[in-house]
Amino acid sequence: MAFRGKKLINDPNDVVTEFIEGLVETYPGLQFLDGFPEVKVVLRADVSSSTYDKVAIISGGGSGHEPAQSGFVGEGMLTAAICGDVFTSPPVDSILAGIRAVTGPMGCLLIVTNYTGDRLNFGLAAEQAKSEGYKVETVIVGDDCGLPPPRGIAGRRGLAGTILVHKVAGAAAAAGLSLADVAAEAKCASEMVGTMGVALSVCTLPGQVTSERLGPGKMELGLGIHGEPGAAVADIQPVDVVVSHVLNQILSLETNYVPITRGNRVVLMINGLGGTPIMELMIASGKAVPKLQLEHGLAVDRVYTGSFMTSLDMAGFSITIMKADEIILQRLDAPTKAPYWPVGVDGNHPPTKIPVPMPPSRSTKSDEALSQPRQLNQQGQILEVAIEAAANAVVNLRESLNEWDSKVGDGDCGSTMYRGATAILAEIKNYPLNDAAETVNEIGSSIRRVMGGTSGILYSIFCKAAYAQLTASSQSVVTAKQWAEALEASIAAVSKYGGASAGYRTLLDALIPASAILQERLNAGDDPCTAFVLSSEAALAGAESTKHMQAQAGRSTYVSGEILASVPDPGAMAAASWYRAAAVAVMEKYRASS
Repeated sequence: MAFRGKKLINDPNDVVTEFIEGLVETYPGLQFLDGFPEVKVVLRADVSSSTYDKVAIISGGGSGHEPAQSGFVGEGMLTAAICGDVFTSPPVDSILAGIRAVTGPMGCLLIVTNYTGDRLNFGLAAEQAKSEGYKVETVIVGDDCGLPPPRGIAGRRGLAGTILVHKVAGAAAAAGLSLADVAAEAKCASEMVGTMGVALSVCTLPGQVTSERLGPGKMELGLGIHGEPGAAVADIQPVDVVVSHVLNQILSLETNYVPITRGNRVVLMINGLGGTPIMELMIASGKAVPKLQLEHGLAVDRVYTGSFMTSLDMAGFSITIMKADEIILQRLDAPTKAPYWPVGVDGNHPPTKIPVPMPPSRSTKSDEALSQPRQLNQQGQILEVAIEAAANAVVNLRESLNEWDSKVGDGDCGSTMYRGATAILAEIKNYPLNDAAETVNEIGSSIRRVMGGTSGILYSIFCKAAYAQLTASSQSVVTAKQWAEALEASIAAVSKYGGASAGYRTLLDALIPASAILQERLNAGDDPCTAFVLSSEAALAGAESTKHMQAQAGRSTYVSGEILASVPDPGAMAAASWYRAAAVAVMEKYRASS
């Protein structure tokens, strides 16, 4: 069943005029001609035909390809953009209005994408403008490499390579060149560029039914920016394969679309077609550069990645390759105020990007100090059994934690905690166990390396706060009171950065009562082992009590109270489990040694 495409619009007939209104509200340097709805022209707010002393650069075409062309109006690029209705060439009167508005004595260059309607309408407007005394030159851009070389009069379609031609022409005009010279540079650039697109979906026009031409698991190679069919439909392939195919097609010596051979310098553009995340575009860029360098023997001087010429909401991308020389690179690097030209791309592109080395830790301890001593003192032995018991308790609780979390969260609490616990067990042999503070710090490092999500960062904060508290003392042996203060500092840090406190249904509902009982029993004169065990019982009771709490932090806040009442908080149960296991292990160690 066909469905009307979902769009955040008002009347489908008003999308272009309302787009232009939003565009000029957003960018102070842009303005539009007072001719709505028939005349839709975006122009530089600082340009008037009566005063402009440089060659005007004008382009345009059907709308739906934004930011092309109106998003590239600005000093150093286009002087005006003529907007047609969606996928419809602008009428002659609109083009003429744009020419009259911005063309001074230096004349204007029309850059036209190679579609029949655009060629005819811009051509007639150019002839009319000439008859009125304006100096007008025209450059047609046809950079499509997706279809077999045309044999008729239609020629290759104009695609995203047109944007690079805009930039070259705009920079040449801004430099004060004559109309003939600007046109010559633009024509040369248009002959050096090739583009091919790949789509995962067909675009949906405002107010119309979504096309189902591309079925599930299919992609289309070489389709046009209006959704017109391409060269072939194929099964979706990994982006590595897609990029290789597109580059081979553009650079094919058989079709000779572009005069690019091994050893040449090139510019690369990865252009999103409207519905492609920037992540996927960057992946394509990252794969295209080394392929151009290693497989095609080309020097990649500039890389432009983003959405430049789209097709409404089409999912996919096009790749553009332009042969480069010093003049073209100078034009591409020249400053512009066009709002959608990418910033931060100018300058020489290094042949390879070598990652920056990881900065060293500022820890005052040497690597030799941060390894397990050959012989453990009493504190080291106690730490070892406590850590191993705590980690094993978490390992054994993995399935239960996942089961509870599947009801109140995303179902991975046990797996996340398991990764941290197994990392601790694997790395304990390298912990400096005779140094309690550094051992706690190393536990935090182990957790930070392998535990993702909220749990990982909270436990890292927990360990770092404990480490800071323990290092405040100059004593080599940590007392029970200092351990209690470290626990209190850790809880405070987790609460500060995580935003939770008692009663929020989190791990703190196990640790806060444990900390309170530990300090209470130590102040009452209990021996440390007894105080530790009693506090662990409080931790278990606190974790169980979370069944009766309404979540106020984490994903559980989205779960109904009825479901929450059926299970305890997984994070609290995990904390109580390792705390209890450590307490019991320490008690047994003391009994065995006494």
